[in-house]
Amino acid sequence: MADRLTGIETFVLAIRLGSLSAAARSMGISAAMAAKHLAALEERLNVTLVHRTTRRLSLTEAGADYLDMATRILSDLHEAETEISARSVAVEGLLRVSAPVTFGVMHLAPLAAEFGRLQPGLSLELGLNDRYVDLLDEHWDVAIRIGRLADSTLIARKLAAARLTLCAAPAYLARHGTPRRLADLGQHNCLGYTLAPLVGDSVWAFGPDGDIRVPIHGTFHANNGEALLQAALAGLGIVYAPRFMAAGHIASGGLVEFGLDTPLMQLGGVYAVTHPSRRPAAKTRAWIDFLVAHMPRIAGEW
Repeated sequence: MADRLTGIETFVLAIRLGSLSAAARSMGISAAMAAKHLAALEERLNVTLVHRTTRRLSLTEAGADYLDMATRILSDLHEAETEISARSVAVEGLLRVSAPVTFGVMHLAPLAAEFGRLQPGLSLELGLNDRYVDLLDEHWDVAIRIGRLADSTLIARKLAAARLTLCAAPAYLARHGTPRRLADLGQHNCLGYTLAPLVGDSVWAFGPDGDIRVPIHGTFHANNGEALLQAALAGLGIVYAPRFMAAGHIASGGLVEFGLDTPLMQLGGVYAVTHPSRRPAAKTRAWIDFLVAHMPRIAGEW
């Protein structure tokens, strides 16, 4: 394809500039190479496009017809390249962002609205889902992921630190007491998150690396963190959850945070994950830069 386009460009420039040598100088190639490109084009088309003399070039009838078509081809190509190149510097088009439900509603949606106000040429789709999404197969530009990232070819940028908390409603703790040791959890109603095995419905992990596993049981499990939080606020049991979910309720007194005789597992961080591209679109760069600038202010409340 590259040689074919070079042949077309050689032909058009030669006619426009009056000679193959002038076309060659414009393209930065030798006159002999320009002649080869033109000859290859004629051979491929099985037609003579140009009559060559020592003084000038003249178009054949077929050459005159092809010149119009070739000029349009190069013009359309230039226009396409210009448009695509402009997209790399202009924040426009549709930006598709995937994020966990609770984090998305509580913290990302307000930022997305502010970003959209600052970028009127952009459309933003926020897809909230607690399952793992495949950026390439499902055509997402950016995914927000929380925790420890698995090794992959995707590009990750850390937006904020994240940590876990153990908490329950004051009424629940008044009825059942506050756990002080890992072993005490066996006597409590533990609300499990079914999508995360290490804080799930049968085992909770402790210690910085999550290598201390404690069996738990409970009467309520969910695949959504907000549902577990609401159950905890209602006094149903203990929740082991990211602190960004519970911080507001802890501050207001709706939930009481407590520690045990073993450190909680380190959750990791909040990350923006994108495709492995050396030159991401301007809309993607602008969105991630915006998050990097604003997320620490929000995370400071966690």
